[in-house]
Amino acid sequence: MVWLILLVPLSAMAAPYAALVMDARSGKVLHADNADTRLHPASLTKMMTLYIAFEAVQNGEITMDTKVRISRNAASEPPSKLGLREGQTIALRYLVRAAAVKSANDAATAIGESIAGSEAAFARRMNRTAKALGMTRTTFRNAHGLTEEGHLSTARDMSILGRHVIYDYPQYYNLFSRITADAGVRTVSHTNRRLLQSYKGADGIKTGYTRAAGFNLVASAERGRERVIATVFGGRSTASRNAKVAELLDLGFRRTSPNAPFREPGKPPYLGKGSDVVVAQSSNPAPGTRAKTIRVARAAVTSSLRPQARPIAVTAEDIAPLVAGVEDDIENMLKEVQTIASVEPAGAPPVTADTVGIAPSASVKPARRPEGVQLAAADLRETATPARAAEVVTRLSTSGGRHWGVNIGRYPSRFAAEKVLLKTALTETASLDGALRKVNKGNRGFDANFMGLTRDQADLACRRLQARQITCFMIGPS
Repeated sequence: MVWLILLVPLSAMAAPYAALVMDARSGKVLHADNADTRLHPASLTKMMTLYIAFEAVQNGEITMDTKVRISRNAASEPPSKLGLREGQTIALRYLVRAAAVKSANDAATAIGESIAGSEAAFARRMNRTAKALGMTRTTFRNAHGLTEEGHLSTARDMSILGRHVIYDYPQYYNLFSRITADAGVRTVSHTNRRLLQSYKGADGIKTGYTRAAGFNLVASAERGRERVIATVFGGRSTASRNAKVAELLDLGFRRTSPNAPFREPGKPPYLGKGSDVVVAQSSNPAPGTRAKTIRVARAAVTSSLRPQARPIAVTAEDIAPLVAGVEDDIENMLKEVQTIASVEPAGAPPVTADTVGIAPSASVKPARRPEGVQLAAADLRETATPARAAEVVTRLSTSGGRHWGVNIGRYPSRFAAEKVLLKTALTETASLDGALRKVNKGNRGFDANFMGLTRDQADLACRRLQARQITCFMIGPS
């Protein structure tokens, strides 16, 4: 008897398959296949690592510019990796890019250690956060997703996590669609660039592969008002997995509607440093059940963590010339105004009580009557018409409301417009006293306006400004 032994590569062995399609806007499941089977998530795990990193930055535990020291544990992680060395320091933002785009294991471990102090402590936080998100059948053991006993999740739970990544931290979601990214020490390429470049509307999210897990992927695509998430566990290859995900995304777009309601998932309770929330859940709950959140009494938090201001690379030597320049501008402007005020320009209307607001009833002196115009003779003694009571005639005032203004030009920047307004106000204090300086941004520049004037005040101010060779025109009530 002859025995034949066939040696089959581990990579050719089929991993258990699971899939789920979800309408991202409402969270409605459109298709499911073994969606609650607990399987190895591989690098889909890094979605949770990055989610907690975004949460930590938002709550002031760490900043994107924080320099992270690489431990021996992080540096020794197997590929895929960025190639970090023990003792090296690198900004958190580069670790985030490497984990999101290249799926670097050393970067993911470094992120976890920088936030929680150790990878084990970070894994506990990952599990607390997972339960708070409603990921009821997920258990994390590490920050990167390499195969480890008990490190398991489901297609449903990973779809839920992907939806929260999209809507809870939209300011960071663009990371997952970058074909390449600067990771500090080098430029890295996206592990899912083939699907991103070939499927219309695809913009993320995360790939994963180990021999035990197979080829995994959580993908999202947006077309018009519709967004669909498709998750696959256990693909046989990158090409077959991508083809299956594309098929599932197509199915999702066929089954959803542009008018489907949008229900934002909402962020879970903050479970980081200083948090008083504990999430309790059985280790193996029934599919579809939700985590229970239990608040326990603890000592009150004595300090509030706030995000630190991002450092600006500007020194005192850089600021000094700017301050001096502004001071010089103000001094020169005041000297110029004093010079102008000392000599009244020829042809400028005289300053009257009306211009300084002393008597509301005062008016500008009317022009002199032309010579040769004779008044009609009026002799009351020869008038035969009986005396009549005085008749009062009224009309709607066009000058009482302070809804008029003066425009003195359009400028390329807000600063330039404000500077001209200040200079003009100091130059023509008599007629512009009490006016509001206002800059309006338009399609072609910034309009410099004085507002809050009556019609008479606006007319007088514009005539006086024109006498000073300052171009202006009146602005009526809108």
